[in-house]
Amino acid sequence: MRSTPAVALLGPRQVGKTTLAHVLTEGRGALYLDLENPEDLRKLSDPLAFLSLNRHRLVVVDEIQRSPDLFMVLRGIIDKNRRAGRKGEQYLLLGSASMDVLRQSSESLAGRISYIELSGLNALEVPTTEQGDMQKLWLRGGFPESYLAESDALAMDWLENLIRTYLERDVPQLGFRVPAARLRRLWTMLAHLQGAPINYTQLAGNLEVAGKTVAAYIDILVDLLLVRRLMPWHTNVKKRLVKTPHFYIRDSGLLHRLLGIGDHESLLSNPVQGKSWEGFVIENVLSALPRLAEAYFYRTAAGAEIDLLLKLPGKELWAVEIKRSLAPKISRGFHLACADVKATRKYVVYGGHDEFPIEGETVVVSLETMMSKLQSA
Repeated sequence: MRSTPAVALLGPRQVGKTTLAHVLTEGRGALYLDLENPEDLRKLSDPLAFLSLNRHRLVVVDEIQRSPDLFMVLRGIIDKNRRAGRKGEQYLLLGSASMDVLRQSSESLAGRISYIELSGLNALEVPTTEQGDMQKLWLRGGFPESYLAESDALAMDWLENLIRTYLERDVPQLGFRVPAARLRRLWTMLAHLQGAPINYTQLAGNLEVAGKTVAAYIDILVDLLLVRRLMPWHTNVKKRLVKTPHFYIRDSGLLHRLLGIGDHESLLSNPVQGKSWEGFVIENVLSALPRLAEAYFYRTAAGAEIDLLLKLPGKELWAVEIKRSLAPKISRGFHLACADVKATRKYVVYGGHDEFPIEGETVVVSLETMMSKLQSA
């Protein structure tokens, strides 16, 4: 039986601090500390004494990346609590899940910690009574402050401020020495290349840096959970496979802000529309994946392709084609690819709300239905 961890580390934080503190502490007598708040930071001037005093409460620590030295202190307190019979749900740590923070936490708290990635709002968490709610989520992305803004213009203003905060404050504070303007140019280039293989040499030439430097910059964006690197299916199927990863800006609102798309009409008339919808669907679907499931894409040199290939725990392999159209047409390449990988289920996620079968034992479903099927798998 899997034991309850003493610590849960969540990231990246995509909910407002006030809402988060209320949800986590309501009715539980929990203690919430924000390490960006000088008053809360002062409480941890002697972390061992303060946390020992509150060792019987759930302690929520936000922006944990600002004080990674806490991990060693937590280890001692957790072990003391274990000897006293308290084993689980002692600390909840929130913040930017950079690779450095993950490494330090895993080294200090091995066997005592569980990791949970917080996505933004997804398609199952917004009202479904009107199509406009889904359109708004697609345009503005999953950050609550953006989705709930009074207008598209205010949403885009908020996203612009978030982009600048990431580049000018968060990235340097996490120890990455990258010029903000250069990293934004790369981020924008990746937005234009949404869901497509990238040419490192070409990107390096545009940025006037070495190819290895571009790869390192992309790694930063991936590590900060701002860009998704979707890897190709790696099983040998005796075909010439495309092995270059696909990259997606993970939040659709950030994608649209980087591309200067400010409203739904502009989005529908932009050439990136199809790839934007594809990335939006992928992020929503992956937010509903069962634990230990894996995600890939599949493409052969001959053009047989699966947009999203889901390897579920066990032997299930689901092939997912993504179409924005309300009357989706499936290419022969999709069926060939499904035969190559021996997909156990075949789905098409489209922009409508119904569920119906089409050729080749393929089922057309809405995004919400696809996510619900995964949650019950």
